[in-house]
Amino acid sequence: MSPRLLAALLALGSTTLAVADLAHAQDAKTTTTVEKKEDDGLSLPPLPADKTISQSARIGGKVITYNATVGHVPVRDAKGKVIGEVVYTAYTLPGAGPNRPVTFAFNGGPGASSVYLNYGAVGPKRVQFGAQGDAPSDSPVAVDNPNSWLDFTDLVFIDPIGTGYSRSLVDEAETKKAFYGNDPDIRYLSKVVFDWLVKEGRLRSPKYVMGESYGGYRAPRIAYELQSQIGVGVNGLVLVSPYLDPASGNDATALSPLPWMIDLPSMAAANLERQGKLTPQAMAEVEAYTRGDFARDLLRGRADVEATNRIVQRVTQLTGLDPALVQRLGGRVDTRTFLREVHRADGTIGSVYDSNVTAFDPFPWSPQQRSNDPLLDALIAPTTSAAVDFMTREVGWKTDARYYALSYKVNEAWDRGVPDDTPVTDLRKAIAADPKMHVMIVHGWDDLSCPFFASRLIVDQMPAFGRDERVALRVYPGGHMFYSRPDSGAAFKRDAQAIYH
Repeated sequence: MSPRLLAALLALGSTTLAVADLAHAQDAKTTTTVEKKEDDGLSLPPLPADKTISQSARIGGKVITYNATVGHVPVRDAKGKVIGEVVYTAYTLPGAGPNRPVTFAFNGGPGASSVYLNYGAVGPKRVQFGAQGDAPSDSPVAVDNPNSWLDFTDLVFIDPIGTGYSRSLVDEAETKKAFYGNDPDIRYLSKVVFDWLVKEGRLRSPKYVMGESYGGYRAPRIAYELQSQIGVGVNGLVLVSPYLDPASGNDATALSPLPWMIDLPSMAAANLERQGKLTPQAMAEVEAYTRGDFARDLLRGRADVEATNRIVQRVTQLTGLDPALVQRLGGRVDTRTFLREVHRADGTIGSVYDSNVTAFDPFPWSPQQRSNDPLLDALIAPTTSAAVDFMTREVGWKTDARYYALSYKVNEAWDRGVPDDTPVTDLRKAIAADPKMHVMIVHGWDDLSCPFFASRLIVDQMPAFGRDERVALRVYPGGHMFYSRPDSGAAFKRDAQAIYH
């Protein structure tokens, strides 16, 4: 999720997540010795040794046997001291040659583990989450994922420090400096990718980087860091619901009309979907209005009564909101208001990740939302339980540590710096330097956390080399986690496979 949206959720008072607090049987190997955590007086048991098992899954209509590995990569400071340990889950085909691609996958937050891409999108097993009707008590039993990408690429899911089982081994101040900031995050995660490639003898393999949400901020920057600093070429990028340009939506009250323009098409898509009228053709008309008459009337300002009236009339039609409400807002509808008011009549509230995924509002008469995001509340439990069960029971990588699918503590500690367009800048530089690199940017129509229209505008502003067939933008039915819908997940796989070579 984008940092500004997770911060907004924290402001609602939801400062904890209902994640599984583990109490697994202890492995004697992890309890006989203890590592001292630097300077803070705490002690941590050592992580288990890497462990691999053989599994199989029916993917793309055929049974694939693969190795599933849970392991970790040490993170060292400039003097060579180990200051952290990054845990990963890898799925690889045994006996594959050096020409088999490998994809490194990151989720976002900051503070999210890679469990969502693993168990929702492209891993060999999946659990259902992210759709209307899903609940925290849903079964965490993972089943074969027909839309997995394992039939054309090996997969390595990386959990940044403070997420999953990955951890810092230094005190709080040093942890924040070394790991919890935009720039240090890119440096150490890029080195983790390199270290995994060396460790597994895969430097000759075609390499791809995949990032969702804030992971979409990471991916182009990691690719450029690997390319220009570490010395590893990246063949392709897959940016899933990416948070690419923090500056563009930084302040919805500022002079720029961009925040209103970026959000409106996703609101309109959700309204069309509720009516059964969502089509690419209908959305093309919405986009044309947004970058045309809507932008021009926004720039005329609220002092222009006729322009405001035109906005109010069209925005009311596009969003399905109460005309009086839209009039009161001058046609400038913020995300929070939309999510609450569009479902006001049935006493529910929409998710910022997919506004048509709703839950009952526990405080319907409160002037402000006082509940957590309904989609987040529904997915943490099944994804956490599925990941922990797989790693500790199936693989046998046993630890007493707590698993963080999403850490609000990490997000609160994050140093965001000054909002800028660094990911877009690095994306441009990376694809300009490598004419063989391919990029695919994908979104769900209904997503208001990282709206698709921001990426549309970003791609349209690129130089010619970034607007050819090497940079593709695809939008699918659904929201931030559109891949939770089987048809969208299948279409995503078909489109992505075209950039692998």
